[in-house]
Order: sequence, then C-alpha cells, then structure tokens
Amino acid sequence: MKAQAPLPGPVPNSIQIDNGRLRHLLSIEGLGRAMLEQILDNAASFAGLNEQGVKKVPLLRGKTVVNLFFEPSTRTRTTFELAAKRLSADVMSVSMSTSSTTKGETLLDTLRNLESMQCDMFIVRHNEAGAAHFIARHVAPGIAVINAGDGRHAHPTQALLDMFTIRRHKEDLSRLRVAIVGDVLHSRVARADIHALNTLATGEVRVIAPRTLLPAEAETLGVQIYHDMETGLRDVDVIIMLRLQRERMLGAFIPSEHEYFQRFGLTEARLALAAPDALVMHPGPANRGVEIDSSVADGSHSVILEQVTNGLAVRMAVMAMVMGANPKGDA
Repeated sequence: MKAQAPLPGPVPNSIQIDNGRLRHLLSIEGLGRAMLEQILDNAASFAGLNEQGVKKVPLLRGKTVVNLFFEPSTRTRTTFELAAKRLSADVMSVSMSTSSTTKGETLLDTLRNLESMQCDMFIVRHNEAGAAHFIARHVAPGIAVINAGDGRHAHPTQALLDMFTIRRHKEDLSRLRVAIVGDVLHSRVARADIHALNTLATGEVRVIAPRTLLPAEAETLGVQIYHDMETGLRDVDVIIMLRLQRERMLGAFIPSEHEYFQRFGLTEARLALAAPDALVMHPGPANRGVEIDSSVADGSHSVILEQVTNGLAVRMAVMAMVMGANPKGDA
C-alpha cells in the first residue's frame, strides 16, 4: 500500500487575514472564533435572497471572478458560480482539462495570463494539497483566492456551510454532540469540519471510522474516536456522513462496500440511537447503500439539500468579505 503524501501545515494567519479583514480563504485553521462567527452572521444576511423576486445584490458589480477547477465538481463549482452572479460579478469558468496547462504551461504562467485580464478573484479546486495556498502566495496584490478544496487538505467553505446549517437548527453549539462518520483519512471536509467545530467550542466532537480510514494524527485533532457505529452514535445531535472516496484510495482500505455499509452505513435503526431531533448531513455526492440508506438520506432528519442551499449564502458572504464589501450594510 503506497503511503499518503504528508499534508501541508496550517496556513499562516498573515496570508488569510489583513488588518482584521479576510483577505483570502484557504483554511479554517487559524481563522479564530470571531472571524468564523462574522462569516456565518454575514451569510445569514444573504439567506433570504432565495425567496425574493430579485435575487441579486450589487456588492461585486464590476468585479471579475475566475473559477479554476482542476478536478471535477458539481455542487461546489455551480454554487460558487451562482453566488458570484448573485453578487453581480462577472464570472469566467476555466476548464483546466482543456487549458494550456495540458500543453505544458506552468500553473504560474496560467495565473499571470489570467491576471493580465484584470481578474479580481480566483476560486481554486485542485487535487494537490496546498495548491490554493501556493496560488495565494503568488497572485498579484489585490487578487483574492478562495480554496474550493485542495486534495485531502481543506475545504473551508464546505465546513462553513455545515456550521451555518447546524446553527440554523441548533443555536447553542456548546451543548451539542456531533459525530463525523466514515472516510476521515481521505476527507478534506472532515478536517475542515473538525477545526470549525472545535473553534466554535462545540460540546463534543466524535469521529466514527474503521482504523484503516483514520489519519495517523487523529488523536491530536481534538475528537473522541469510536470504531463502533452503535456506540459512537448514541445520543448525538448531529451526524455528518462522509463520502467513501475511492478515487483517493491507493490500496485496500475496506474489504468491500457491502461490508462497509454493514458496519458503518447510516440506517434508520442506527439513527434511532441518536437524539430524537438529530440532524443528518452529507457533503455530497452521497453513495446510497454504501454510506447512507436512501430512507435516511430522504428522511425527516436529513438536511442534505438544505446544505446545498446554504452553500450559496455562505459563499456569497465569503466572496463579499474578501473583496472588502459589507454584506450587512449593502445587502
């Protein structure tokens, strides 16, 4: 079994924060509770736009946002694009599979060419951990970078929309038990959620996974670790299921998908062990019958589609903030 490449260290605050203002969003680590709450509060000011006749605000009028997606995405790419349009920005999506990088052009050369078009923001998804951080270090002054997921490292806006969703249903996080279940080893969402939950002083954060799908540093992440689904789910208030990421697996981490579901799939019987009003979440796309039973994914406890909706408000808030706009004052 080939060893996983080590993950990059925390992003220095000086890269993300400038004089108390969000300059780039690269990672949840280091942002601090006040900044996370400010982002979530600003997102709340956009949440009602979906119900209005006119769904646009002029906060980013005249700005150009570029989507740089080096790996496939549906939810994240489309919600970032729609969020930018609802902020009245001009949006350009670059298909990196057909870009000049496939002809030998370096990433920095690609960036310089895009910068010459007077772009204001790069939304970056890349299969290499640390790629968004690298781009943020090399972009021209005034250009903002938002990490839309880099390898196994970070997915900050997913964590923020997860926190926003939880907070809409459960006001006091300090009283909550939250369980993150599944492929933690390969999941950038798991790491981002853990950092966000701990930064927001959540009562208890649990991780439920087979030993083969836990990172070596799991004990240092500030979580309670369980290898038994029934024990780990008992009395929890929020269940965050993770996708089994076969495309990042370099060896045999599980015997079979069937056996994985038998031991770690979320069924109605297992959900009954949680609190009566427990939330069921999933970053998507969900593998039904592998991580979660369809009756649970579509059931009354599920807020999976609500997470997608909330992603618009959260990404609008982040994009406005990195451009120095005031969502509460102008939205």
